Amino acid sequence: MTEHHASAVSKKANRLAGERSPYLLQHAHNPVDWHPWGDEALQLAKEKDVPIFLSIGYSSCHWCHVMAEESFEDEEVASLLNEHFVCVKVDREERPDIDAVYMAAAQLMSGTGGWPLTVILTPDGRPFFAATYLPKHSRQGMTGLTTIIPLISQLWTDRRGEVVDASEKVAKAVRTVTQPTPAGAVGIESLMECYDRLVKSYDPRHGGFGRTPKFPTPHRLTFLLRYWKRTGEPNALEMVRRTLREMRRGGIFDQLGGGFHRYSTDRSWTVPHFEKMLYDQALLLMAYVEGWQATGDGEFKSTALEIIDYVLERLTSPEDGFYSAEDADIEGVEGKYYLWSEGELSSFLDAEEMAAVRRAFGVTAEGNIEVGEGERSNVLRLDGEMSELSETVRRKMLDRRRQRQEPFMDDKIMADWNGLAIAGLAKAYGAWRQPRHRDAARRAAAFVLDNMMNEKGRHHVFRDGAAGGPAFLDDHAFLAWGLLELYFADPDPRWLDASLGLAERMLSDFADPEGGFFQTSNGGELMGRVKEVYDGAVPSGNSVALTVLLTLHAITGREDLFRAAERSEGALSGAVVRSPDAHAQFLNAVDLRLGPMVEITLTGSREEVEPFLAEIGRTFMPHRAIVHASGDERIRSLSPLARDRDATTAAAHVCRERTCLPPARDAPSLGRLLKDQSSSNAAAMAPSSAR
Repeated sequence: MTEHHASAVSKKANRLAGERSPYLLQHAHNPVDWHPWGDEALQLAKEKDVPIFLSIGYSSCHWCHVMAEESFEDEEVASLLNEHFVCVKVDREERPDIDAVYMAAAQLMSGTGGWPLTVILTPDGRPFFAATYLPKHSRQGMTGLTTIIPLISQLWTDRRGEVVDASEKVAKAVRTVTQPTPAGAVGIESLMECYDRLVKSYDPRHGGFGRTPKFPTPHRLTFLLRYWKRTGEPNALEMVRRTLREMRRGGIFDQLGGGFHRYSTDRSWTVPHFEKMLYDQALLLMAYVEGWQATGDGEFKSTALEIIDYVLERLTSPEDGFYSAEDADIEGVEGKYYLWSEGELSSFLDAEEMAAVRRAFGVTAEGNIEVGEGERSNVLRLDGEMSELSETVRRKMLDRRRQRQEPFMDDKIMADWNGLAIAGLAKAYGAWRQPRHRDAARRAAAFVLDNMMNEKGRHHVFRDGAAGGPAFLDDHAFLAWGLLELYFADPDPRWLDASLGLAERMLSDFADPEGGFFQTSNGGELMGRVKEVYDGAVPSGNSVALTVLLTLHAITGREDLFRAAERSEGALSGAVVRSPDAHAQFLNAVDLRLGPMVEITLTGSREEVEPFLAEIGRTFMPHRAIVHASGDERIRSLSPLARDRDATTAAAHVCRERTCLPPARDAPSLGRLLKDQSSSNAAAMAPSSAR
């Protein structure tokens, strides 16, 4: 517990003290009489005949901390809340299903959304008021809690019928907007439209999309790489190249410790929101690996390796899973852990070292960013070349920083985000064959499968030695994706078998017979079952599920998987066709379906296929399915690609659109073959629904 996350432990604990979520525990000593989400809180609201004050956030959310310190730790606000409401706290990362429903409601009612999210509900859970951050007192056009709470209480007392009617209308609208509508199969036109929209929003000077705030959105970058691969459009590749370079050089990247901060508040990637999320590291790692595969740019490789170093050093648990996030705030100051004054630097660096730091990182006496009213400091961004800075100086700075109070670590392990991290590590191992990357991915995969996805149950979260909470669609889809990527780089049959098992559970527990996948396995206690398709900071479970089904179909030949993918694409297509740039990961799956798929079957011993795997890993080839046709009977039974192959002879068998080329007997021959396939893509990868 850090000082800004909770009031003094001497204060009386509320009902959150028995929870395991780090975010809920941060509020366990608020004077607000918080309840966790559940039947008890809903029943109490009915008995007391008062609305529910629902507050949703997460442990590394800066403005959640601000609102907590300003209001939820304040006795006056707490007294008002306790008098007029039953107050409920939800960790959006622990309960994404609750967050999705009430975020949709907030966007319908207020036209905006974000965290902290505040929603006022009737006792039966229907929303009638929503806002994001609320100050204690009204200021700068924002209405404060001390004003809003009495008004809502009076509204509930005096105009109950109108409130209930309005809440019923909102609930109905939420059920409608969380069920995407069909528009037929998505085709090449949507890929082209997405590209055109990204061109219009692209920042040609600094890279990225839009103005401020600016988010990394790595799935847009991976979409552009696939678009370049399909069409040969050089501008698509250039947009990726510049964005990856500018982000790496900006303050959004931790120039000392590696890893990316959440997003930038300015166009030039200089001033970040400083929290570090596991999912950002995983998705950006994949983007940098693919960027290197497409361009051979050494800076992309070094960035990817620094992301991995950060994840392995800071986010790896003793159990071998990966923690969720590091916080932004120290002692109430966002980014304090990462900021520098010239005076502090000069206290342990000599004049020559200081000159190198100024050149490399743009450090100035007055500070290069504003950190508060009239206060300035230095964030490290790469203004010069890292090569100008000796490893000795970098190490000195890192050692000095480690003497500071470290950011709060959200140490819950989530199956879905771990699936993304496994995918990223597997892609990196495929590209550069560094055993530590493979070993970390293996250990994480084994941990999640053995402790969170097993015969005893399937769970979303692991913390304090135990798994808990039901698994969602994202847990199954993201983990299945990670295991597929791990199998392609490290062809152990366990990974493929487990990925297929997760896909089958997706179909049995989450699939809508009409197409697409619900976020939850049952209706539960919420207003409806959400079908999420929007690719936001994290891709939607439906987008990744589509990728998984199509890839597994290519490996297994199972028509039920392809038919499920077809139904899903069709059912969700309306939203994608209307706003293709908001569904980049979904379009990555569409691009995969359009093909052509390159099927590579490797034969020979594990040692003999290693050079082939290294050659494949160096090649940007997003439309691929890889099978190691070893003597393992499970693989031969799963995949027609492995049947009828002589498993004893070392070779790479490449097939495309059901046409097989002569086998490559060594890695250079495979490299030439893959290069030939790649060079013909712009012409040959015409839109086609052929399997």
